Amino acid sequence: MSGYRLGQLAEALGVRLRGDTDKEVTHVATLLAADDMALSFLSNRKYAHHLADSHAGVVILTQEDAIHWQGNALIVDNPYLVYAKAAALLHPQVSCQKGVHPSAIIDASAQLAVDVAIGAHVVIGANVIVGANSVVCAGCVIDHGVVLGSDCLLGANVTILHGCVLGDRVVVESGSVIGSEGFGWAKDGVSWVKIPQVGRVVIGNDVSIGANTCIDRGAIDDTIIENGVKIDNLIQIAHNVRIGEHTAMAANSAIAGSTKVGSRCTIAGKVGIAGHLTVCDDVHITAMTMISHDLNQAGVYSGAIPQDKYANWRRNAARFRQLDAMAKRLRALEKRTDKDFEGASGCISD
Repeated sequence: MSGYRLGQLAEALGVRLRGDTDKEVTHVATLLAADDMALSFLSNRKYAHHLADSHAGVVILTQEDAIHWQGNALIVDNPYLVYAKAAALLHPQVSCQKGVHPSAIIDASAQLAVDVAIGAHVVIGANVIVGANSVVCAGCVIDHGVVLGSDCLLGANVTILHGCVLGDRVVVESGSVIGSEGFGWAKDGVSWVKIPQVGRVVIGNDVSIGANTCIDRGAIDDTIIENGVKIDNLIQIAHNVRIGEHTAMAANSAIAGSTKVGSRCTIAGKVGIAGHLTVCDDVHITAMTMISHDLNQAGVYSGAIPQDKYANWRRNAARFRQLDAMAKRLRALEKRTDKDFEGASGCISD
């Protein structure tokens, strides 16, 4: 852990400090767990009552929330974002020792920058390129023809299969597989014939891929993950998918083959997106939603329909989308019926 005086920290983060410039903090903690040497933050108002019981050395707060805290405060517009930057300063990543571990197996044709770190039992195939300052942790396999950019990090036991291209500052967490065979089969009677998957996976800059995620290579064209995409753990991305810049996907989601997802989208946990669809830019999909048709307008989408026989499911899915219009027509009919009933009642009383 690296200690910072609050004056230094505020200057490094470019934010306003209210309090003691010489006070030192060494680590981050939640409001309730924080001690006098900890930095904490409040971004969700449901936890505001914890301020009264916190012993934090400094708290990152909005101007509105700062009036409820008497201690040292970093006053900002976006506490969660500033917390992320502060945590990176107080808890910098441990740098790996440069060089190649003696147990690594590296093909003579591979090109490794002089300042890379290659861990134990790594296997690097023919004609691989590994860029400057990249770290390949223990047990990784980098197949022939792979290009790995600068400042990349491959966690333990990552597999990058032949011909795939990763840009700069890409992080792939432990156990993930990039460039696995796409699910391509042709029916031959009752059996299946494998379709060769001849495309690659091409990943842009500043992409983060969580643990045990699989991204399949393209069947013919490439599977493409554009700059700045953030992918959580345990996600399946099928062949020929394209994901636009700065889209984020949460755990257990899956995208079927040849679907195109736009830029700046957010896909929550356990979302399923069917194949051969288009999702436009700035779409936000809530947890456990099933996307079965194109989304051509930006906005928030939700919903899943329980399983049924396919013919019934299709009819019900179509009717589900008509429910709002049907409800409005029913309400109008009810009003008309009520009015007619009142008129008839008046005639009877006369």
